[in-house]
Amino acid sequence: MKKITSIDKLEDLGRIQLSQSFFMRDFLYSEIANWYGIQNFPDFPDIAVQNGKQLCEKLLEPLQNKFGRIAIRSAYRSPKINQLGNEKNLSCANNEKNFASHIWDYPNDRGYGATACIVIPSFLELYDKDQANWQQIAYWIHNHLPYSRLEFFPKLCAFNINWHEQPLREIYSYIQPRGYLLRSENVDPSFEKFYPDL
Repeated sequence: MKKITSIDKLEDLGRIQLSQSFFMRDFLYSEIANWYGIQNFPDFPDIAVQNGKQLCEKLLEPLQNKFGRIAIRSAYRSPKINQLGNEKNLSCANNEKNFASHIWDYPNDRGYGATACIVIPSFLELYDKDQANWQQIAYWIHNHLPYSRLEFFPKLCAFNINWHEQPLREIYSYIQPRGYLLRSENVDPSFEKFYPDL
């Protein structure tokens, strides 16, 4: 697919099915884009679609199959949207840090990747009772899915989940205890004891 130069091409992009449950349109919504009246679509649609398919097929579909419907909070960002979010201090890292992350159609120094920030509604009641339970989800994903990086946030226990060609296997949290839960692809013990109820 060529660059988006018309509403028809944008609609065509949105209709591309990335996996059984997800379409490209699901990942293009942006509060920043809406508020500032800026378009949010990829410079290189084919690359964004290719990486989005990996994210959906390898990570989001298995999560949804296990835990029920997942809600997408933030996903694809164009470089223009992401840079504006960074400049306005809207919780966006700079573009270079978001290549192969929220910016799906540009690689970082290790290759291509894609990130979505998601919420698992079925987990919210458990999380609201004891915020430490975010680790159950983290450990379950670590043991079952080929993620690259997870990043957890206090509001709604939302988390970034990243697929990458060369996965890091890192888990970071802004929820207490804040910091890295795991930081090495070589650390791969069995964590079943941490999620007995999942």
